[in-house]
Amino acid sequence: MDEVRAGPRRIGRGQPCLIAAEVGINHNGDLDLALRSIDAAAAAGADAVKFQNYRTEDFLSDETLQYSYRSGGREVRESQFAMFKRCELRPGMLAQLKARCDARGVLFFSTPTGAEGIRELVDLGAPLIKNGSDLLTHIDVVRAMARSGLTTVLSTGMATLAEVDAAVRLFRAEGGRELVLLHCTSSYPTPPDQVNLRRMATLRSAFGCPVGFSDHSEGVAAATAAVALGACFVEKHFTLDRTLPGPDHWFSCDPDGFAALVHGIRTAEAALGDSMPGPTAAEAEGREQFRLSCTTAQALPAGTRLGEAHIAFRRPGTGIAPEARAALIGQVLRQDLPAGTTLTWEHFGHG
Repeated sequence: MDEVRAGPRRIGRGQPCLIAAEVGINHNGDLDLALRSIDAAAAAGADAVKFQNYRTEDFLSDETLQYSYRSGGREVRESQFAMFKRCELRPGMLAQLKARCDARGVLFFSTPTGAEGIRELVDLGAPLIKNGSDLLTHIDVVRAMARSGLTTVLSTGMATLAEVDAAVRLFRAEGGRELVLLHCTSSYPTPPDQVNLRRMATLRSAFGCPVGFSDHSEGVAAATAAVALGACFVEKHFTLDRTLPGPDHWFSCDPDGFAALVHGIRTAEAALGDSMPGPTAAEAEGREQFRLSCTTAQALPAGTRLGEAHIAFRRPGTGIAPEARAALIGQVLRQDLPAGTTLTWEHFGHG
């Protein structure tokens, strides 16, 4: 399947790349910050905004597990459970985020971590749903996503090809049809030599579905290159301010950075053009100015029967083309011509 649908959008080969701003947990549990993030992402050119409607207890129970991250220019170490719990969306918040996305004309989607979160998104009318790479092997979540009927995006960070194959087979066996796979390197930020964009072609060939890129690298180069290699979906972490407290802000795009990302992707799409060789509309004037024509090599009187020595190739390209020189040999001039005259067929009669 080369194309899937997400609400009014089509995603796949030949369609504009869907560019998603991953707010994730960068709202820090603050509804106002989340709403302002949607506004800023839409203003920066995002097609979609993603959140995470997880339940911490779905994937964490050991409250002693620690996590270290950069925040506000310093290293922070804290309980994973406490960190995630602090950034959970409270009841009712998800609906308000969906409403704001609708109002701003961007697609809303989210990453759940269990059946309850999936039902929540179905009930809200979300146009698509996405896993986190950490849950690619969570067979119950993949099964529930397939059964939801929603277009599903599976991110493949940290996965072997066999693990991706198992997830895709399960998704399809459970009735899932609309599927997008995202190549992803789960490293924050991802060094350029570990981005491995060529893996997108492997995923596309192996699984026959649209493929995109979940970008954790710095800057816009990787995302722009991904689109040139056929990515139909690009996701990038988004924050209003990279100095805000929290684990993901420091490596996320701020509004200016995201706008640059959108500009880079749209420029790359425009530059790809079509595959058929031939002069473009922009080249039409240049073709006349810069191509060559057959011209008179010296002044020639009327009645001259042309030989090769009489013909030179000079700009502009508005006369008889050089490849027609053989047809000019033996033609008779109807009039006197100065040197350098661009030859046309009107200059000849019968001798």
